[in-house]
Amino acid sequence: MKKLKIRDKVFVKCIDHAEILAAVKRLASELNRDYSEDIPVFVGILNGAFMFAADLLREFEGLCEITFITVASYKGTESTGEVKILSDFVKDIKNRRVVILEDIVDSGTTISYMLDEMYKYRPKDVKVATLLLKPDALEIDVKPDYVGIEIPDEFIVGYGLDYDGYGRNNKDIYKITDN
Repeated sequence: MKKLKIRDKVFVKCIDHAEILAAVKRLASELNRDYSEDIPVFVGILNGAFMFAADLLREFEGLCEITFITVASYKGTESTGEVKILSDFVKDIKNRRVVILEDIVDSGTTISYMLDEMYKYRPKDVKVATLLLKPDALEIDVKPDYVGIEIPDEFIVGYGLDYDGYGRNNKDIYKITDN
């Protein structure tokens, strides 16, 4: 099993790039079906969702707009429980259909916060598409509308996800291990 060392932690591969891309294509197919008559605004949550957003939008067939918002809620391997907006998006979303693109929904804190923020701008509706969902880690009752892969409650890196800023560039996803 392929291992990856990042700073003081060791990770083992748990989701292959081919499985990730298959999930992304399935999500894109669902979005193509649901937004065939609309021009949605996709809002990617940085930094983690940049790879997911790029791959997903390459598979989206309709007209769309994309913008990004940068938020932070993790320090090391733990959620701080607090979401901070580091840079805001710039699109007018009033009366528009919005799809938030998230790399992972675990506690639900970030996505709950983002939904509240988006609705302040009075969009027509807001949906959530996440590559990964940790159902056992949810602390807030949020249900993403589009889910790529459900995973166990383990700390992971790769495909945009990081450990203190490192590991995002790996095309596969790795979980933390003790050895």
